[in-house]
Amino acid sequence: MQSPSDSVYPAHWEADVVLRDGGTARIRPIAPDDAQRLVSFYEQVSDESKYYRFFAPYPRLSDRDVHRFTHHDYVDRVGLAATVGGEFIATVRYDRIDDRGRPAKEPGADQAEVAFLVQDAHQGRGVASALLEHIAAVARERGIRRFAAEVLPANTKMIKVFTDAGYTQQRTFEDGVVRLEFDLEPTEQSMAVMRGREQRAEARSVQRLLAPGSVAVIGTGRAPGGVGRSVLRNLLDSGYPGRVYAVNHAFPEGGARLDPEGVPGHRSVPEIPEPVDLAVLAVPAAQVPDVVRDCGEHGVRGLVILSSGYAESGPEGRERQRALLRQARSYGMRLIGPNAFGLINTAPDVRLNASLAPQMPGAGRIGLFTQSGAIGIALLSGLHRRGPGDGSIAGISTFLSAGNRADLSGNDLLQYWYDDPATDVAILYLESIGDPRKFMRLARRTAAVKPVVVAKGARHTGTAPLGHTVPTVRIPDSTVSALMRQAGVIRVDTVTELIDAGLLLASQPLPAGPRVAILGNSESLALLTYDACLTEGLRPLRPHVLAAAATPEDFRTALSAALANGLCDAVVVTAIPWVGEEGVASPGEGADLAAALREAASSAAPAKPVTVVHLAMDALADALAAPPPSEAPAPRRGSTPPPSEATAAQPAGTPSPPAPTPPQSVPAEPPQPPAPAASAPAPLIPAFPAAERAVRSLAQAVRYAKWRRGAADPGRVPEYEDIEEAAAGADIDRLLDELSQHADITRSVPLPAEDAHALLARYGIPVRPAHPAPDPDTAVRAAARLGYPVALKTTAPHLRHRPDLGGVRLDLTGEAELRRAYAELTDFLGKPEELRPVVQPMVPRGVDTVVRAAIDPAAGAVLSFGLAGAPSQLLGDTAHRLIPATDRDVAEQIRSIRTAPLLFGWRGSQPVDTAALEDLLLRVSRLVDDHPEVVGVDLEPVVVAAHGLAVLDATVRLARPPATTDLGPRRMPAY
Repeated sequence: MQSPSDSVYPAHWEADVVLRDGGTARIRPIAPDDAQRLVSFYEQVSDESKYYRFFAPYPRLSDRDVHRFTHHDYVDRVGLAATVGGEFIATVRYDRIDDRGRPAKEPGADQAEVAFLVQDAHQGRGVASALLEHIAAVARERGIRRFAAEVLPANTKMIKVFTDAGYTQQRTFEDGVVRLEFDLEPTEQSMAVMRGREQRAEARSVQRLLAPGSVAVIGTGRAPGGVGRSVLRNLLDSGYPGRVYAVNHAFPEGGARLDPEGVPGHRSVPEIPEPVDLAVLAVPAAQVPDVVRDCGEHGVRGLVILSSGYAESGPEGRERQRALLRQARSYGMRLIGPNAFGLINTAPDVRLNASLAPQMPGAGRIGLFTQSGAIGIALLSGLHRRGPGDGSIAGISTFLSAGNRADLSGNDLLQYWYDDPATDVAILYLESIGDPRKFMRLARRTAAVKPVVVAKGARHTGTAPLGHTVPTVRIPDSTVSALMRQAGVIRVDTVTELIDAGLLLASQPLPAGPRVAILGNSESLALLTYDACLTEGLRPLRPHVLAAAATPEDFRTALSAALANGLCDAVVVTAIPWVGEEGVASPGEGADLAAALREAASSAAPAKPVTVVHLAMDALADALAAPPPSEAPAPRRGSTPPPSEATAAQPAGTPSPPAPTPPQSVPAEPPQPPAPAASAPAPLIPAFPAAERAVRSLAQAVRYAKWRRGAADPGRVPEYEDIEEAAAGADIDRLLDELSQHADITRSVPLPAEDAHALLARYGIPVRPAHPAPDPDTAVRAAARLGYPVALKTTAPHLRHRPDLGGVRLDLTGEAELRRAYAELTDFLGKPEELRPVVQPMVPRGVDTVVRAAIDPAAGAVLSFGLAGAPSQLLGDTAHRLIPATDRDVAEQIRSIRTAPLLFGWRGSQPVDTAALEDLLLRVSRLVDDHPEVVGVDLEPVVVAAHGLAVLDATVRLARPPATTDLGPRRMPAY
């Protein structure tokens, strides 16, 4: 059954995976030169495991066995091995069988028998589960749709591997053997199982780095100063309770003690008598391979490589970085860097500062990840200024700066933070996204439980920084932003905004709606805040202006009343210094006012976010940021109150609410505050020196809270009875075979119009016919067949979809009008062979729109929508969603563009059939999701009328899909 091309070693099956305990292994096909590795592996397997594999005592492999288990055709017989340090730790193989369970000899057999063997020392690490994912993907690629496995009843571990995988399966028991049969088609349950295992494994791998039991700093200088000695000093000053070792090949033989630190020193890692969990490398790049080898052989679990001279230095360094990654992974180690800044964990039982930051940050609720050391320094410094010390508003839980991020990336941190109880807000500064599909998936899942705030550098250059060897994302940055919004990510532009948003989200509950109360002792500052609210799309209430000499008690009373107001979802307090009776500022005004505001905020029920805008009151900001001496660190924030009536009652697509009442110069009379409630922990309150910054952060919280409420019901991908999925698949296979005769189908190739229209029709997307009209007589005959009225339009590339250039004539009701229009086009725009005119039937008038779907190699499949025409193109007014899109996604998509009012009856026009438009978007999404060979769909224009719509032109592009996608088995990125 094999073909010669299939016997070639399939290198694309090779993959690095993270195992259950956080270590890594390499999965690859078994080849003939693995004979000795197989024999050595088998010798280390217990007799019991051998018995479970062969159902009989089988102490050693014969030469015939070794040949059979190492020689495969990679079609009907496939073997994979999991390796660590180049040696086998587990194997799996399948053999294609027929309906009677015998080796298949005829084409068409789609079943295979599968068997595993895992070295006893590595059982319980999730190796078999990872191998099952990969062997199942290989089998599907080779046309196998079903696995069968025979297992002894006592082999409960292997039975559990199969039953926990989530595939649809059948179990029988006969002759003392359990026979399991299961389909390999991924199911919702199997994907959930795979994603869950991926999250737990990758989170565990990060946790091992953040909480090591021992740390070795390699490259520690004998004299004070230098990178290695600085890291050692930072590590000790942070209060790290684990074992610490200094390593330098220049230390004397027999060991030494490094003073004044009092740390044991060794010439190399193998000389350290105890296990080492984490190694920090501060040695020249040329020495790194030898050090990594020593670390791997000593059993080190993770590396932080501060050394430079890798991909950021050019092509030679890029190859050096790839070799470094391969070497580290071959030993099962995770890698931070190279060119890294380090990592920090402020947990009280860890207190790890394995970084170049000289000061240990305060403990708090914010997780930080950066790809840039400079930005990492700026973030840590900015947070320290906003709230130093443990339990402050600006405290962090974990920090990691990955440098060139050859291995560990923001995706890994999202996996860790997802269920980390110490982190309430995830903040990431990214300069590149190595796996955008996975990033969007992980960000969406994490954002459903805690805020994810992202700033991305290198947005407009189109390339990643030199040190980042990642695939190029071809889609524009505006599309990336739209996809982040769909995933619930709060995207900001600057480091300052990262900090502002993080402080508010980490310290305040999420707002139930956009209604904002404003109060304070400065009318001018209140007006600035009011204007900022309107700019950010919030709904400010009339400001409550206190007297300039208002006391802290006045502020407490006003804030309590505002929080008790059911028409308010959040409060912005504005404050300026007040002057006492003697004409000088009160010396304790900052602390007194902070205490009053905290008292009011802590008594609010339900809790609402409070933020402060101040001018020249740094003492107030400091007091609000630090927990009172009697208080423990602030409790976890971020819960979502029920939506306000105003928010809940407003369906998507309805007109905006009435404009807010303008501010008045006369102070408003607030309602009476409620009776004092039972005491609660005094909350931390973020303070900002500018109204715009406070309101921008609050608006981000409002939008995120709205997204999070909607995330509870993400919608569904509808099923359509009229979709012909199988027939469309057969058409695509036939078309690709035909196209391959004269085109490179590894790149996208446009289909002829007739084939494109037929394929779209399979998914219930009819395209209106367009008849070529190379001369007036042909145009008249075409119009006669179609029936008047008709449209005459040019299809030349320079005039296509440009009605503003005059290449379209509509509502031609007879032959005379058609001939006159034809003459006008050819007189003004050029010859018929240049214009390529066509005749189409007229459709009901409506709004011209554009629907597109495209596949970016890195970002995945993207569905786009906008209005047709130059203005929308110039403004970039296009909405994007990831495919597969749900009914909720497309409903929000068509309402999110700035020109959406034109669809809903703007200025008295008739609303169009948005339900039909949503249906079209869902069908295009289904087509691209069902058939990865469809790499581009372009419908333009789509005329949406009051009832129904018409697709007037369509282009479809096909290409062979990549071998693996994010829906495949879990694997670590390989750059």
